[in-house]
Amino acid sequence: MMEHLQDTVMLNNGVKMPGFGLGVYKVEDGETVKNAVKTALAHGYRSIDTASYYDNETGVGQAIKESGVPREELFITTKVWNDEQGYEATLEAFERSLSKLGLDYLDLYLIHWPVRDKYKETWRAMEELYEKGKVRAIGVSNFHSHHLENLMDGSKVKPAVDQVEYHPHLSQAELLEFCRKEGIQLEAWAPLKRGRIIEEPVIVELAEKYSKTPAQVVLRWDVQKGVVTIPKSVTAHRIKENADIFDFSLTAEDGSDRRIE
Repeated sequence: MMEHLQDTVMLNNGVKMPGFGLGVYKVEDGETVKNAVKTALAHGYRSIDTASYYDNETGVGQAIKESGVPREELFITTKVWNDEQGYEATLEAFERSLSKLGLDYLDLYLIHWPVRDKYKETWRAMEELYEKGKVRAIGVSNFHSHHLENLMDGSKVKPAVDQVEYHPHLSQAELLEFCRKEGIQLEAWAPLKRGRIIEEPVIVELAEKYSKTPAQVVLRWDVQKGVVTIPKSVTAHRIKENADIFDFSLTAEDGSDRRIE
């Protein structure tokens, strides 16, 4: 059970990944993303999740540089987009992302979506990047169980992470169980369902019970499920508030799928 913002989970290759981080989907490049990332890092976050598709890797990289946090303390994730997939294209996309971020290596590189007839070739390139030490772990995003099974068939490296939409209205129970069985870490994007889930009556009721915000209850639910969680925010108070979930626990009943979904 995570008890601190900087607590980690052990990936299937022995790399430690923070169990909580900041996502920057749809965050404007430049000052907006820089300020969000710098605020998060100053508050103790150590995991930042971006993607080439987000078009804000440059700002993320500048924030990392200006934060003063040692590189080895950080866990930086980015992703290869759909039109960059394929063996050669992926190798090129990786170098572009690395250059924009201003980094020497990545902590986690993900296939953003399972593009049919391409993702296995994309994975071959990612295995090469991993074997060369350019990335500490490789994984996927938005893959269902059958995609994972197909990918693992004939692959040299098992995905370390599958990042998917995950929240009480989309609890992905079968996928979570599959990933646990295979030793693949599930990670939640849109854990707050883009803000829509926090008005759910049972969530509001639990927030009152625990003297927390509805968002904090949902994020705590994720963490107690053993799912790595990366809520997105650009406001300083929300970034801090989202991480303030390590001083309480949902009871087994309150945290059950039956209760909260």
